[in-house]
Formats: sequence, structure tokens, C-alpha cells
Amino acid sequence: MNFKPVTSQPNFPSLEEEILEFWKKDNTFQKSIDERPKTKTFSFYDGPPFATGLPHYGHIVPGTIKDIIPRFKTMQGFRVERRFGWDCHGLPLECEIEKELKINGKREIEKMGIDKFNEACRSTVLRYAKEWEQIMGRLARWVDFKNDYKTMDASFMESVWWVFKTLYDKKIIYQGYKSMHICPRCATPLSNFEVSLNYKDKTDKSVYVKFELNDDSRTFFLAWTTTPWTLPGNVILAVNPKLQYVEVETETQEKYILLEKKVSELGFSPEKLKIKKIKIEKYLHKKYQPLFKVEAGNKLKYEVVPADFVSDEEGTGVVHIAPAFGEDDLKLGEKLNAEFIQHINIEGQVTNILPEYQGISVFSLNKKVIEKLEEEKKLFKVKEIVHSYPICWRCDTPLLNYATKSWFVKTTAIKEKLLKNNQKIHWVPDHIKNGRFGQWLEQIRDWSISRARYWGTPLPVWECDVCKKQIVIGSVAELEEKSKQKVKDLHKHFVDKIKFKCECGGEMRRIFEVFDCWFESGSMPYGSNHYPFENAEKFEKNHPADFISEGIDQTRGWFYTLHVLSTALFDKPAFKNCVVHGIVLAEDGQKMSKHKKNYPDPMLMVKKYGADALRFFLMNSTVIKGEDLCFSEKSVNDVVRQIFLPIWNTYSFFQMNFSSEKKNYELRITRKRSG
Repeated sequence: MNFKPVTSQPNFPSLEEEILEFWKKDNTFQKSIDERPKTKTFSFYDGPPFATGLPHYGHIVPGTIKDIIPRFKTMQGFRVERRFGWDCHGLPLECEIEKELKINGKREIEKMGIDKFNEACRSTVLRYAKEWEQIMGRLARWVDFKNDYKTMDASFMESVWWVFKTLYDKKIIYQGYKSMHICPRCATPLSNFEVSLNYKDKTDKSVYVKFELNDDSRTFFLAWTTTPWTLPGNVILAVNPKLQYVEVETETQEKYILLEKKVSELGFSPEKLKIKKIKIEKYLHKKYQPLFKVEAGNKLKYEVVPADFVSDEEGTGVVHIAPAFGEDDLKLGEKLNAEFIQHINIEGQVTNILPEYQGISVFSLNKKVIEKLEEEKKLFKVKEIVHSYPICWRCDTPLLNYATKSWFVKTTAIKEKLLKNNQKIHWVPDHIKNGRFGQWLEQIRDWSISRARYWGTPLPVWECDVCKKQIVIGSVAELEEKSKQKVKDLHKHFVDKIKFKCECGGEMRRIFEVFDCWFESGSMPYGSNHYPFENAEKFEKNHPADFISEGIDQTRGWFYTLHVLSTALFDKPAFKNCVVHGIVLAEDGQKMSKHKKNYPDPMLMVKKYGADALRFFLMNSTVIKGEDLCFSEKSVNDVVRQIFLPIWNTYSFFQMNFSSEKKNYELRITRKRSG
């Protein structure tokens, strides 16, 4: 037996490169698949990243997990195919392309031309694909890049159409008008889980506003709001008869109506002022003066009404209601058939409903409103607050609560199935099942899946311009049959040109919206296989997947969308086992930032210590238990010093002594034979 001589001072990165070169020449990865039987498979779904940036530690952690477990199952004799995939659509890419083209917003995109904009997106989306392949290869991950799938492939997009049509036929898809968070910069609504992705502390001016009663010019309801810009849209004041209210009479004989427990908080002195407990019922349905002069119809407006959701936790117990800008507001407004005043458009600009401020941004309107209220003596108090506020995860713009149309998956209708199927999944760590993921399912809301944007899979809905009848298309073949046209590309700037006749004689045209890119991600099991148009038997045999893995943030992202669509389609979970890792932070506990340069380049770590040292450190850390990890170069160095070098030295000692013993043995044999 011969052992390769080793040096006492190893260069681990160099040794790794030798092994990688051998794997490449030997085609070892492909052999590991081909040599296992097709009857014994272990299925694995790979969550698609964007290729518009280079891999970072947030990709390396799941990538390593996705390498280790398939290798282990391969060693057990399973056939484990590992196709890489790419997220190609969505607003993150659109925002990046806008910056590169030096344009801003939807109007400038449409002025440029949707076709030109979309083709610019297409040409850029895989900018770093080669670098991804090289880096993942250097990190020793075995994955198939040659047969990758892309969410912008016509085959993938057709499967997304099939998913939508199937759910539509099941009556789990509907178009509705709801109050949602919108991004004024992107001019489109976000789903509730997208909103939850990015909350930041934000400093704002909140205001206490005086609403004057019609029949008593010296009596005012005091209402509090953190969004002064919504006040021109006010049509109702809501109070809760179950709470205790008071009238506070000041030295100037003005009366303020508010909750008893909020008196001292607003600076009123019980010792100096007249404070009288009242039953708020006596003020119900009283009329008050509007703060702003806006044209409104004959529906209910400027009236005090009861509402159970009014609490004594924040504010004054008097809630200003603007149905166009809040979920509770819209529901109450619809219930009472109240006026609907939407003085802000979806791009966050003031409309002609408020002509004196028309065209300015909603954020500038805040200041203008405060100034006007102060000038007209309708402002009681301004208070600066720091609150957790939702920010657009794509472009970092503060979101607005806004009533608008969207297409929804009726997830509330399948809530019990979602909860039941969650119990069939093995989560690691196990507390995710009934904790972060299970609790998210318990609080589920219908999922907004349409975006008023451009670079994405178009919603396959055609609407008649006369009778307004809608038809949902589920395949390319169906569209070709109806339109009598050949269809090769399913992107918006192609399919929007396809029109056909309605039964009424009108013209069927596709609606404007595209899919939320999360809907595409959730459709990955079907789109990557072009199911059900191809690979039906293979897909059905391997679904649910045996294994997936991503970060803890995906409990409200990819894990969630996979689970919803699989449950809605098949009443099955999308995966059987899920490893959820934590977030890698900078050494000081802050978020890793390229701008701050507060973390070492991953490839520098590989070049200096080797991929194995980096992989070992990450896989032996708290991040693998779903907890956050503060990355430090010293820890990677410690792996080399405390683990790899002792193993190497042990082998070196063995090899050296084995060689010496072998020489002595051969010498003794030679002497014995010659003697």
C-alpha cells in the first residue's frame, strides 16, 4: 500500500483546486447521478436567486446545506438531480434597470416603450450567471447549471398560466377592491407578506386635530393621526360607546371631547379645568365641519359614528376615518355607504380633488396639511414619534395604505388545509412548524398576486371592451386557438398585441397586470418541469419534494408561496423536509452592507483559508439552527488552526512513520533473502 507524500505546511486552497480539477475531468458529479437507479430518487427543489448581483454569505449558507444533504443521500444510493434556477422577473430587477437607463417611474417607462424596457430587463437579468457558476463551483457545490430553469422561459411562464387557470376554475382566484399597502415609487400594491419583509424605524410628525361640531362652534372632537396627509380624505369620526369619554372645558370656554384616560397625556390639568364624564352616545350621528373643502357626493359624510375597533391604547379614542386610506376605514365606509375621497393617486401625487396642492407628492403634503391646520387654528398639538413603518423591499420607499383593485388568491378559504398540511412537514428547527410559519398561517390574509408593472409573467386574463366579460387562458395552445395566431413569447409586450373577438362582437384584450414574482417562485415545482404539459409522470412521482432549504425570512416568502399553491392545487404540502437557517450578520451584529464594507469578501476567505474551512465554520455555527450569526474571519482561521491542521499533522505523522516502517520492513526482507 502506497500513501501520497504530504508537506508539513499544507496549502488547503491549492489542494481544493486540484480536487475540483479532478472532479471536472472525471465528470464525477454527473456520474454520481447516472450511477444511481432512476427507481430510487431523492427530490430536491432549489429556490431561484437573481443573477443581477454576485453571491454573498446569504447564498453560501443555503447553498452549502443544499450540497451536503444531496451528497449524503447520494452516498446512501439515491439518485439526486440538482437543477439550478434563476429568478428573472419582478420589481427588484425593474428598479435596477430604471437606474441604469436613468429613467424614473411608470410614465417614463411607457414613454420609452414597454418593449424596449422589457428587452433591457431580459438582456440584463443573467448578468452574473457565469460568475455564479464559477463561485458555486469553487465552493464545491454540485449543481447542474447546464440544464437550469429560468422564470422568464416561455415553458415556465406557461405553467404559471396553468396554475392560475386551475385555481380560477376552483374559484380560489378573484378580483377585488381592498385597502392594501402600495409603493408610490413603483405604483403598485404589495402582498401582506411582502410588506412584512421590510419594517424600519421612521420619525414622523403626528397631529392632534380639532374637528368642530356643526351645531356648537366651541365644541371639538380631538382626533390623533400619524398620517396628516390622509386628513383631506376624512369623511367620518369613529368613537367606541364602550369606552369612557369626557368633555374638557378650557379657560377660553372651548370644549374638547376625548377619552378620560388621555386627559393628562394631552397636557390638560384636572385641577385647573372643568372635566365632565359623558356618555358618548349623545354625540353619535352629530355632524362636524370638514377640515378641507373638497367636492363630495350625497353619501354619508362628516358624521360621528360608533365603531368597535376604536381602542384606548393610542390616540384620543376619536379616530379619523378616510375610507380610501386604511383597511378598517374602507370596511366601515362600505358598511355605512360613506363618501370615498381619494385625493392621492397610486403614484403618490395629489389629484385635482385637492386643487391647491395638485401634483405635489404625498410626503410633501404632510407638511402642507400641518401648516394649513395651524394657520386655521384647527391644530391642537404636533407630536414627533418614532414608529416601525413598512418600507418597499425593492426600492426603499415608504409605503402607503391605499384602497385599490388587485387579483387575489383566496387563501382564507383554504386556511384549514394549509394548517393541516403544515403538520406533515418536518421542519428544522422544529419550532418553526407551529411558531414562525404556523403562526403566519393562523393570521393568513388573501394573497394579492397582481402587479401593475411590466417585466413579469402577464396575467392570462382577456377582457371584452364592450360587455366586460373576462376569459382566463391556461395554455399557449388555448391562446393560439382563440386568436388564430402563433405564440412564441409570453411577455407583456408580445401578448398584449394579441386580441380576438368576443361573443358580443366586442374585442377581447389582455388586462394590464403581470404576476407578483412571488407567485412565479411558488410555481417553481411546476414551471421548472413545464408541468402539466411535459414531465407529468416524473413530477407527480417526486412531488412533494423530499427536501428544501432557505433562510428564516422565507417563512413569509418562498416557503409560504410554495405551500399555498401546492395546497390549493393538490391538497399536499410542497415539501416534506425543510432546513431553515438564520441570517449572517457582520461581526458587530449589524446587517452586512457593501456600502459600509463591514464584512470580508467570501471569495477572499476561500482564497485565504479554503472553501472547506468556510463551509465547516458556517455548518457548525448557530446559523444552521435558524439563529443569526455574526461572521468573523478569526472563526474561519480557527477552523484551519484547530481542526484541519491537527488532522493534517496526524496524517503526515502516520504517512512519515508508515514510510519509515515500510523501508525497514523491505530492508529486513532483502537481508533475509540474501542471507
